[in-house]
Amino acid sequence: MDGQIIEKHRFPSPNPHIDVFLITYLSQGLQVKGFLAIPKAKGTYDGFLYLRGGMKNVGKVRLSRITQFAAEGFVVMAPFYRGNQGGEGNEDFVGEDRYDALSAFRVLQNLPQVDSRRIHVFGFSRGGAMALHTAILENQICSVVVWGGVSDVMLTYWERLDLRKMMKRVIGGTPTKYPERYRWRTPLYSIDRIKAPVLIIHGEKDHNVSIEHAYRLEKRLKELEKPVTTWYFPDFTHYFPPKDNRETVHRLAEWMKQQGRS
Repeated sequence: MDGQIIEKHRFPSPNPHIDVFLITYLSQGLQVKGFLAIPKAKGTYDGFLYLRGGMKNVGKVRLSRITQFAAEGFVVMAPFYRGNQGGEGNEDFVGEDRYDALSAFRVLQNLPQVDSRRIHVFGFSRGGAMALHTAILENQICSVVVWGGVSDVMLTYWERLDLRKMMKRVIGGTPTKYPERYRWRTPLYSIDRIKAPVLIIHGEKDHNVSIEHAYRLEKRLKELEKPVTTWYFPDFTHYFPPKDNRETVHRLAEWMKQQGRS
């Protein structure tokens, strides 16, 4: 069953207040790996689905990052996506691997430490598109944060010359030849199905994922009268300076916790 944990091993944690586990869970019949970070203090927490960027070994889940979010008062689930770090299947860049994110949401739903009505999804870079697709597929998501996130996969192909070879291999061709394959991977076309409020965070000097992705997402959400908040940073690139990064993490955690509360 999707979201069922079939293996769970304790993993060294960089934070003495957070337990970390390497888990194997089911997604579309595949055994997928991921990290689970749980605050040691007893209680019921909001769930936090952390969706990484990159592809394969680029942009792997960093323990320091997920424990940073767990320290803000969340139980954090961070899938590696299919085919990575011992998992079955093949990652396919916002394709079928979106169901690995959805199944990871089910993992959080089933944990006794998590308030199943309060699960948030966070996506960085390519993970932004994954986060949006998860919220499209699952209307119980409490809030969505897209940080430096992809919203248009076709735009990524045209912008990132260094990714074109990989994208043609994984997706099966160019946007010119197979526009429907790129359209299927692009959440903008199904964004009307999102129920959760969306927070967009983006550096205006981002050369990995251009600010145009954020503008297109904001425009589409506003056209559909969906709740959207934007935090744009004129001087930042894809990666924020450490102090600003920490401040933004705390600020977005507080924003998440306010969503859905009267």
